[in-house]
Amino acid sequence: QVQLVESGGGLVQAGGSLRLSCAASGRTFSSYVVGWFRQAPGKEREFVALINWSGGSTYYADSVKGRFTISRDSAKNTVYLQMNSLKPEDTAVYYCNAEKPGHDNYWGQGTQVTVSS
Repeated sequence: QVQLVESGGGLVQAGGSLRLSCAASGRTFSSYVVGWFRQAPGKEREFVALINWSGGSTYYADSVKGRFTISRDSAKNTVYLQMNSLKPEDTAVYYCNAEKPGHDNYWGQGTQVTVSS
C-alpha cells in the first residue's frame, strides 16, 4: 500500500510560482510512473505532467509545457511540480497519482491551487 500526500498549494497572483510536493510512504516510487492531474470546478480531471521514476523521462500537457517542471528526489521519495508563470486557468485541485502499469494505482487527497488575476 502506498500513501501519497500532496502539499504546496495555495493562493498566488497571476505570473507567480508555486511548487507542489508529493511524498510517498509505505513503499518507494521505484518502478512507478508518477503524475500530476488537476480538476477545476465543473470540469473533468485532466492530465498535467508525469515522470517515469526509473528512467526519469517526463511528459507534459500542452497547456503547461514551458511553464511547469516535474522532478523527483529519490532520497526523499518525493515528486515535485514546479509551476511558473501561473495563469488563472491553472486554478484547480491538483492530485498526485502513482501507477505501476498493470498493477497498482494510487491517488493523493489533492491540494488546492488558486491563481488570482
